[in-house]
Amino acid sequence: MLPVLLTALVIFGLPTLYFAVRSREFRKFLAGAFFFSAGTLFYLYLANVSVPLLGTSLVFAPETSFWRSIVHAGFFVLCFYFGFIAKPRGAAVQSRV
Repeated sequence: MLPVLLTALVIFGLPTLYFAVRSREFRKFLAGAFFFSAGTLFYLYLANVSVPLLGTSLVFAPETSFWRSIVHAGFFVLCFYFGFIAKPRGAAVQSRV
């Protein structure tokens, strides 16, 4: 099981990090995705719903959804700040004459 998770991390995680670092628009997209995901996971926690992992016999408890929603909320804040608020490095400062 661990080799499959590590392979998935390398295949999906590394390209995502590459685009997130390079593209401000991608960070804006991720901010929206993490916002939605955090809200959905928190709702599943409040509704006390256990979530099965597709294709396996693994079932996530509602408490797992709560902790995942906290992590996704943190990722939302990071992506929101670096996607919408922070000025991009190397941006030319234009003065009005």
